[in-house]
Amino acid sequence: MSIENAYNEWSSQYDTNKNRTRDLDKQVSWEMLRDLDFESVLELGCGTGKNTEWLRDKASNILAVDFSEEMLSIAKKKITNENIRFHKADITKKWEWTSEKFDLVTCNLILEHIEDLQVVFDQAFSKLKPGGHFFISELHPFKQYSGTKARFHSEDRLIELETFTHHVSEYLNSATKAGFQLSKLQEHFDEDGNKIPRLLSLLFKKS
Repeated sequence: MSIENAYNEWSSQYDTNKNRTRDLDKQVSWEMLRDLDFESVLELGCGTGKNTEWLRDKASNILAVDFSEEMLSIAKKKITNENIRFHKADITKKWEWTSEKFDLVTCNLILEHIEDLQVVFDQAFSKLKPGGHFFISELHPFKQYSGTKARFHSEDRLIELETFTHHVSEYLNSATKAGFQLSKLQEHFDEDGNKIPRLLSLLFKKS
């Protein structure tokens, strides 16, 4: 099953099923970005709008993109603010679907499905204003090493999505090659005391 079809099928239960990665990502994104000033945002992998909902309270202009039509359909029903636009897009190719420049580009829980990180970093850099930030929140590679990956149950089937393991060094090297400077790197753990971090978050700046 393609990644797009898998997320289309997942969309109906994505907001309601037990998902510690999803829930921690929302918390981490808010904590990492709440003190940052930004007016315009390009949100990559907006899904059903879990982060769009709080980004709208900080930004006056949001372009939220995803490659799942069904995920976007749910987001559009939940969030109807005039300053938010939703758009289906493939971020693995040149981002010709927007000519805007943004203060912030966010990327949440989608890079594990993308083999070539450099394309995303290069395009994000090109769409940021000078001084803008690129924020990433992803499943920690340590979790991937232990076998964790995006998966969900549909009726009596377990659907595991195709993923690629990206090491911390790969994120940092791709960012440097694109022209970014690292502002912050954090590792985030479950509240149950698990010693393996669940998420990795990175905040880069365009000088």
